[in-house]
Amino acid sequence: MLKESIEIGRSANEAPGSEVPQGCGPMLPAAASGLAKPLRQQIFERVRAAGQTPRVDLAKHLGISPGSVTQLTSELIQAGLVAEADTAHEASARGRPPVALQIAPGAGHVVGIKLGDFRHSAVLLNFAGDVLAEADRAAASQTHDPAELAAEAGRLMIQLLDAAGKARTDISAVGVGLAGIIDHQTGAVPWSPLLRERNVALGELLRAEIGLPVFIDNDANMLTLAELWFGAGRSKTSFAVVTIEYGVGMGLVLDNRLYRGSGGLGLELGHTKVQLDGALCRCGNRGCLEAYLADYALVREARIALDMKSEPFGPVDMMLETLYEQAKAGNQRARTIFRRAGRYLSVALSNVVHLFDPDLIILSGERMRYDYLYAEEVLSEMGELTLDRGRPGAEIDINVWGGFVWARGAAALALSSVTDELFGAGWGEA
Repeated sequence: MLKESIEIGRSANEAPGSEVPQGCGPMLPAAASGLAKPLRQQIFERVRAAGQTPRVDLAKHLGISPGSVTQLTSELIQAGLVAEADTAHEASARGRPPVALQIAPGAGHVVGIKLGDFRHSAVLLNFAGDVLAEADRAAASQTHDPAELAAEAGRLMIQLLDAAGKARTDISAVGVGLAGIIDHQTGAVPWSPLLRERNVALGELLRAEIGLPVFIDNDANMLTLAELWFGAGRSKTSFAVVTIEYGVGMGLVLDNRLYRGSGGLGLELGHTKVQLDGALCRCGNRGCLEAYLADYALVREARIALDMKSEPFGPVDMMLETLYEQAKAGNQRARTIFRRAGRYLSVALSNVVHLFDPDLIILSGERMRYDYLYAEEVLSEMGELTLDRGRPGAEIDINVWGGFVWARGAAALALSSVTDELFGAGWGEA
C-alpha cells in the first residue's frame, strides 16, 4: 500500500482544518518503549503529544488515579512547564467542561541544526514543538576542517537567535545532525563526508563553539526522529525510514525507540554493498548502494549519458532538476538513469523487509518528489524480491519534506534529551 504526503510548511503543532494544537512527539504511551519513566515525565510527554488534554484523559491514558494526576500536574504548573489552556474541552452529560492542559509557552526552547554538504539549516522550537524561527546558510565547502565546521555551526546559531530575537541563555540545548558514522553517546565522529579528518571529537568542538549542551547524531536518525515526533511515525511502534539525498541513509524505530547500534554504525543502508568492485562511493569503497542511487550518482550518470557538464547546468540540485524534466519530457536516456536507480532502490527496500520486517517503510526527503524513484515498477520489483509474498506487504509512505525537516529532527533530539535530564536529575523518581 502506497501513501503520499507533502509537508506544506505549517507549524509543527498545526493540523489541516484544526484550530487546536495537535502536539508533537510519539503518541504511544511511555510503557510501550519498555522504559520506566517517572510519572511526572509521562504526564508532561502525554500533554506535549496531545497538544491539549484534560486531566481526566491523562488519568485514563496512564492508568492512574485522578487525584494523582491533579497533584502531579499542579507541580508541573508550579514549575512553569504546564499551563491550563484557554479553551475547554467538550462537556460531558453532567457538569462543566474539563479544562485542558498544554505545555506552557515559556517552558523553554531548543535548537536543531543540520550540517549539510551544500547548506546548513537550523530551527528554534519551544518545548511544545512549535517552530519559532528558521535560518540557513551556504556551506563554505563540502569537506571541512573540524574547527571550521564547528565555527559554521556557531555562525548559524547566531543568525537563528537574531532572527528569533532570543538570547543564548534562552536555549536549553542544541541538537546537531550530520552525515557519517556518529557516536551519539560520546559525540565522536569516526567518519563523515563533511570532515577532512577521521575520529573527530566534534561534540566537544560544538559545545565549545556554541556554549550550550550539544547532542549530535547521524542525519538519517534526525530524519527518523522528525517522522517519530512530527510525521507518519507518531502512532507507530516500529517503522523504518529510508532517505535519498546527496547520500542514502536509513533510520529505524523499534519498540518506540530510535535504534542506533552499538557505536553509531548501525543502519548505514547507503554503504551496504550491491556490487562487488562496483562504482566508487564517496566513502572510498566500491559497490555501495549510495554510489548507484544518491544525488551524486544520478549526476555522474547524467554527465556521461546526456553530456551534462557542470556548465551550463549549474550545481547538483539544478542538474537533477534538468535531468528530471528531461525524463518527464520523454528523454529515454534520462528515464533509463532514474529506472536504474529505482531498481537499486527496490533491492534495498526488499533487504530492509528481510532484515527488520517493519509494518511501515517511509521514503522521506526532498528528492522523493522524483516519482520515478517510487514508481509502480519499483514497488512491484521490491515485492518480487521479497519472500513470503502470501501475506500483506509493508506499507510504503512517501513524505516529501522541505529542507528544514532535518533540523526539526535535530531539535527533537535536543528536546528529548532535555526532557530526560529535567525529570531524571531535577525531579527524581515520581
